[in-house]
Amino acid sequence: MSANASKGKIFLTDMTCRDGMHPMQHSLTPAQMAKIVGGLAEAGVPTIEVSHGDGLGGSSFQYGFAAASDREYLAAVAPVLGKSELSVLLLPGIGTKPDLEMAVEYGATVARIATHVTEADISEQHIQLSKKLGMRTVGFLMMSHMGSPEKIAEQGKLMESYGADVVYVTDSAGALIPDTVKARVSALRNAVSCAIGYHAHNNLGLAIGNSLAAIEEGATHIDGTLCGLGAGAGNAQTEILVAVLDKMGYETGVDLFKVMDVAEDVVTPLMLRPQIIDRAALTIGYAGVYSSFLLFAKRAAEKYGLEARDILLEVGRRGAVGGQEDLIVDVALQLARQKQAQNPEPAGVR
Repeated sequence: MSANASKGKIFLTDMTCRDGMHPMQHSLTPAQMAKIVGGLAEAGVPTIEVSHGDGLGGSSFQYGFAAASDREYLAAVAPVLGKSELSVLLLPGIGTKPDLEMAVEYGATVARIATHVTEADISEQHIQLSKKLGMRTVGFLMMSHMGSPEKIAEQGKLMESYGADVVYVTDSAGALIPDTVKARVSALRNAVSCAIGYHAHNNLGLAIGNSLAAIEEGATHIDGTLCGLGAGAGNAQTEILVAVLDKMGYETGVDLFKVMDVAEDVVTPLMLRPQIIDRAALTIGYAGVYSSFLLFAKRAAEKYGLEARDILLEVGRRGAVGGQEDLIVDVALQLARQKQAQNPEPAGVR
């Protein structure tokens, strides 16, 4: 533990079993999730999120089928939660009210209701239901780089008015830098009386730095994943967050060595590939593209003989947001036709 005087409490949420489902192609089994969640709980992580990468109800042709149902995942992790809270993510339009009610039956006590940064109004009924069910409720403003600080303050006030206990600045594209994080968190802090959170992606290599910038401006709820496992180039690494915050004098209540061991001994062997910032992941952060688009773009690039980077740049130019995964195929087809037109097959070649 740090010898520094305490600077206060930071509440960590680990999303290895939710955001980490994206690079795992939603293949984690209930038994694997239970092992991860059990390790996190033993390490003292206060809140652990479990669901499909796109939240409750996300297992589908459009978003990718998971290895098991939401019900099976929640049933598997419930017995190993210990004192940790179980969180679920719900995107209105993907997840439904019955999904949320089902999650409560299996012990979920935290609901994170996620909308695009300019669409907080569609969260009203889900936030209100969550509060009615007795859940701690989080408003999740996704793609926050697409909203000005003033817009985020406005939308955060709406979520607070519906009953949110925490409102998050969510950098879904990993496109923010410390100054733009600070501006958004500061504006939100001055607009609401509820707690403030920050969710980072590492596409520009700034997930830890941006999380610290958010804390400097008053955020007290921070997200992470073991090994940084998450969409795009991944998230802030939970084990690094714990170490850095301890050295800075913040309290997390998490055992650093235990969380290190879960990351390296349990999660690392399951990973399909290292969590790195390759050119496609970097392009996501640079162009401001939804991080979960990465695998879709890579698959389309392989199918149509393109570079994923070119697809992502065009998707970013069009201002695509979460839920528009179908646009990736449209863009790939258009780019493939343009490529063919520029490089026609030589005469006589079949």
